[in-house]
Amino acid sequence: MKRCPVRAKSLLMSSLALAALLGTASSAWAIGEDDYLPPEQAFKYTASADESQVTVEWKVTDGYYLYEKRMGLAAATAGVKVGDSVYPKGEIHKDDYFGEQVVFRHTFKVTAPLTGAKAGDTVALKLKWQGCADAGLCYPPSVWDATVKVAAATKSTADKIFDRAKPQVVEGEDEYLDPEVAFVLTAEAQSSNNVQLNWRIADGYYLYKQRIKFEPANAAQPVGALVLPKGLPHSDEYFGEQEIYRQSLDASFSVPPGAKTADVKVTYQGCADAGLCYPPITKVLNVSLEGAPTAVANGSASNGGGYVSEQDSFAAQIAGGSLLIVIAVGYLGGLLMAFTPCVLPMVPILSGIIAGSGDKTTPGRAFLLSLSYVAGIAAIYVLMGVLAAFIGGGVNLQAIFNQWYILVPFALLFVVLAASMFGLFTIEVPSFIQTRLSDASNNQRAGTFIGVAAMGALSALIVSACVAPVLIGALTFVAKTGDALRGAIAMLSIALGMGTPLLLVGASAGALLPRAGAWMETIKNLFGVMFLAVAAWLLGRIVPGRAGMLLWAAPALALAWILWRANAKSAGARGFARLVGTAAGLYGVVLIAGAALGATNPLAPIPQLAGQHKQLEFKRIKTVADLEREVAAASKAGRSVMLDFYADWCVSCKEMEHNTFTEAAVQKALANTTLLQADVTVNDDEDKALLQHFGIFGPPTIAFYGADGAERTNFRVVGFMKAAEFADVVRQAVAPTTTPPTT
Repeated sequence: MKRCPVRAKSLLMSSLALAALLGTASSAWAIGEDDYLPPEQAFKYTASADESQVTVEWKVTDGYYLYEKRMGLAAATAGVKVGDSVYPKGEIHKDDYFGEQVVFRHTFKVTAPLTGAKAGDTVALKLKWQGCADAGLCYPPSVWDATVKVAAATKSTADKIFDRAKPQVVEGEDEYLDPEVAFVLTAEAQSSNNVQLNWRIADGYYLYKQRIKFEPANAAQPVGALVLPKGLPHSDEYFGEQEIYRQSLDASFSVPPGAKTADVKVTYQGCADAGLCYPPITKVLNVSLEGAPTAVANGSASNGGGYVSEQDSFAAQIAGGSLLIVIAVGYLGGLLMAFTPCVLPMVPILSGIIAGSGDKTTPGRAFLLSLSYVAGIAAIYVLMGVLAAFIGGGVNLQAIFNQWYILVPFALLFVVLAASMFGLFTIEVPSFIQTRLSDASNNQRAGTFIGVAAMGALSALIVSACVAPVLIGALTFVAKTGDALRGAIAMLSIALGMGTPLLLVGASAGALLPRAGAWMETIKNLFGVMFLAVAAWLLGRIVPGRAGMLLWAAPALALAWILWRANAKSAGARGFARLVGTAAGLYGVVLIAGAALGATNPLAPIPQLAGQHKQLEFKRIKTVADLEREVAAASKAGRSVMLDFYADWCVSCKEMEHNTFTEAAVQKALANTTLLQADVTVNDDEDKALLQHFGIFGPPTIAFYGADGAERTNFRVVGFMKAAEFADVVRQAVAPTTTPPTT
């Protein structure tokens, strides 16, 4: 409280002022020569309400004022809620104790959103206030009880805007439009996969672009990003340089195929030119897509609003479909994953396990071993789904298991298994080491189901560390909804789809493998070569490219050695084996020579003979702050941004690097785009924070920002994508948007 000026002439008046300062007096009355009004007379009010808002009209007696920061409005009726109050522009008042304050005099109105009440209801309100008299007395903070009867709305908000040419004036003070009147928001389905939002903005009012927030109202029903046009420049006293919208704003977002409705939550904030800034307004919109025109083809809309990424589409099907749909979608998606380079290395591992289990392995036992291997994969995928449900995307098991201190021992395990297939444990190895290695190898060859399942689980975490749209769609759905059961079913279906070819390979391996004899030894040796190739595959993720060339030379030379020594039943078979062996040996030598010449790609071992492909030049970022700085700089320069999440252990990342980013069509589409790359190989705290900022689970994931600095989330690319398709996505994602009408 502030102290009264020394203009009271009597001791009694001083005592009254002191009581007011301590907050013990509930009213003031005329004393001596200064007559102070009781608060009920100094500050009069009337309250009214309709189904959408409460209005309190205050009438403050001349010579008195109310503090804005000391005012408040709340509902005292159960189930009814009053939102943030909207105040008119006040008067700046210099207070001895509170500093500069906003105060209100004369007549003014305070409005607030009202929810939970219908026409005819009586609502109890709590009005908080504190005011002073210019003569010196300050009243203590008080709360008054009030009741209002809710009236039915009599006029549409659109009519209110366009029927009022200018704001009304009451006793010389500006009356500001209600926020529902100043900013009228509507939504309409433009097609079966595209919805347009429209704001009709009253004259003299504007919306901030950066204050518009958008998200699905139901996490189980994802939608694409909101595509906003470029705004008008505006210099704000508090926020600095901003973009704003006047008169009208159209924005659009995409909806996954098959959706019947689009439920979204939209938050926006605006101001009046006269000075009032409204608090943020949040609305939940339900848009029916029934009867909407057929979806437009990707790329037909200049702003890309109709594009829906594969992972969003999968997530929508998992969220909205029956359990049978979830199982079918997951299984088919997993089946497609089985033929990617991420999963193919599992084939030689499983085949080698079956071959190493002995020459008496029946097709039935081979199938059970394969089933155990797939069960291990499924267990890891279900675990990933459950973890996503309970802790979101904060834990990336594949990133954890693809660090050097895990990859190196696991690769050495395959080297040991290869050596056992070559029969090296019986050659010049001390007996105590031979016994231990042989026991370990024999345990593996025995094909115990638990051991094979464990190998399947480790393979899922280490060998096939990759992401794909169906996998990310499922994990995203689970992380957002927390539906552990539905997520576990989806992840199990993906694992079974991915494991189906492995089951077929396992069963056929059991039927096709030769029985005891010279060729059985050759087959086992060939599986040893495959194990060496898996070890090279794993270590290639963490060693320099030239060292990786030398690693791949080892299985190539081993294959040459084995095929030259193979005992074939006929001269023709022996000649063919030696021909392949010679080619493998030459390839191994070329790999060694290529490493000496600086090559890093085993598929193009002699760089001078390979076609010259221009590589994209990325700028590395590490933190969220780095990203925001670079996006802001690109936006200022009128450039879009592509952010590539990369890791050394990510197979699909390297596929994109060698097969997609090198294509001329892709580089042309990215000509006016700033290229950023986040290397999350280490998976440290900063890497995790950056991944969590985007809500993604790991690489490869590619995000795009428009020249306006806003991310086009519906254009995110997950997993490997061929150059032609990727170039088309880039063109849509970085396409310029239209500008709003000028005033």
